[in-house]
Amino acid sequence: MRERPNAYVLDIYKLVLGAFIAVSPWVFAFRYGAARLESAASGVLVVAIAIAALIAFADWEEWAMLALGLWLIVAPWLLGFPVAAAMKIHVGIGLLIAYLAGLELWLIHYHGDDPRDSPP
Repeated sequence: MRERPNAYVLDIYKLVLGAFIAVSPWVFAFRYGAARLESAASGVLVVAIAIAALIAFADWEEWAMLALGLWLIVAPWLLGFPVAAAMKIHVGIGLLIAYLAGLELWLIHYHGDDPRDSPP
């Protein structure tokens, strides 16, 4: 584990998005059983990983979040969701989570505080 980056606020955004996807089956009354189960399971996983990232930062958490975001994007087609609210929510939230995880990975690995980058 390494020191917590300044971009930990992105984990808070992912936590909120995970909570939204977890409660979306009840808020939007998903009718398809696989969509309800997948939303709840993926949402709980996103929330759990976001909490773990807030408590103790590690690179694997961001890679797992990126994978979960990509899963949320392709899950509607792999699980056969009907074209409805569940599909739109999964793709939209998946894109946001994948983007935030990729951004955090980029900030951690390529936008670090290198003393050679500071002015003399």
